Amino acid sequence: MEFLPQIIFILAFGVAAFLIRKRVLRIAGNIQLGKSLARTDNPFQRLKTMTLIALGQGKMFHKPVAGFMHLFIYVGFILVNIEVLEIVLDGILGTHRLFANFLPVSLYSFLIGFFEFLAVSVIVACVVFLTRRNIIKVERFTKPELKGWASLDANLILIIEVVLMLFILTMNATDSILQTRTFEHNHYAHHVTAPFLFSQFLMPIFSGIENNTLLVIIERVCWWGHILGIMAFALYVTYSKHLHIFLAFPNTYFSNLEPKGKFENMPAVTNEVKLALGLIQDDGSMPPPTSFGANDVNNLTWKNIMDAYSCTECGRCTSACPANITGKKLSPRKVMMDTRDRAEEIGSFIEKGKTIEEALTMGNTLFSDTYVSKEELMACTTCNACAEACPINIDPLNIIMQMRQYIALEESSVPQHWARILQNIQNNGSPWQVSPAERFNWAEDVK
Repeated sequence: MEFLPQIIFILAFGVAAFLIRKRVLRIAGNIQLGKSLARTDNPFQRLKTMTLIALGQGKMFHKPVAGFMHLFIYVGFILVNIEVLEIVLDGILGTHRLFANFLPVSLYSFLIGFFEFLAVSVIVACVVFLTRRNIIKVERFTKPELKGWASLDANLILIIEVVLMLFILTMNATDSILQTRTFEHNHYAHHVTAPFLFSQFLMPIFSGIENNTLLVIIERVCWWGHILGIMAFALYVTYSKHLHIFLAFPNTYFSNLEPKGKFENMPAVTNEVKLALGLIQDDGSMPPPTSFGANDVNNLTWKNIMDAYSCTECGRCTSACPANITGKKLSPRKVMMDTRDRAEEIGSFIEKGKTIEEALTMGNTLFSDTYVSKEELMACTTCNACAEACPINIDPLNIIMQMRQYIALEESSVPQHWARILQNIQNNGSPWQVSPAERFNWAEDVK
């Protein structure tokens, strides 16, 4: 029985690691449903972008209050969990506050105090965000696509973070009390430290408990609750919008470094034009295009799907979208959520033994009334406000344009006035129904 807690800890750790690995492989497989895309150029510039945007959260501070609150949660939660290293080692080795045996008391107390400061910062920021979502009801958090699970998911994460931080503070408070008491098998007394920075204010709540066994139970429940909560949280994140905690780094690294207004020509169309102009010759090795544009996730690139999995669902893209502001159905955030949901749906079919080809025929395609409708796509003004607003360089417009290319080239179902413009561009080299020789006649009247 002496080693039972260690056995339980190691088993829990192993199960969590197994389930997380399985989920990560599933997500990686879903991302690889997309077409290949080269994003290995300019590694220094990519590292700089990742450092500034993902690590430094440079674009978050366009809204300073929310930016600072998010920074408290992000930095606080990451650094607080450095303390988890000690907890993990204690769980494996059967020790208690292992690092207190090697560090000076003053240094150890300072470090725990610093972690407690971060824990309190996380609690305050989470309470502020919960208030903004559920009491103040900030407009971008009340859009239709956030109804149901999406809204619950955001609230659950914030509540879980508060609970995990309270576990740390309560554990430290009860531990500090037990260090001062004399009773049989009191291994806490061997690690006497000064009261910690914030948990000392919780000590009066528990100091009236004279039953040492009960106090030990409270401390152990908080210890186990924190570490098992971290394991469960790490697994839950892979199913949640908070996957951006990890994916923000590769997603920003593989950002499109081209100017946002630069339009990407379709290789198949470019080759056809070059063939027609005699700029290249078809030696038989050029494969004929199988499709134009994208109507499902397999026609998108792997980066598009990674964008979808990285989406924080913060709604900054939608709140900046002029189409959405004027009441149109388009929401860039919903496009990203739908892309992720469709990739998940296909992945679930593959996991059940279907081939990729079979999985793609099951359910509704991404371009459908179930996911992204024609009405949404046609409302886009291609202004790039969504891509500019995204705090981790997600590009909803790229997906929208690929799907509009499908509508134009595969279905030939663009609005009539669009069709006339496209025909004029093809025939006259301009959107107007005038010959190329007359295009600049208007300039004659300019004085």
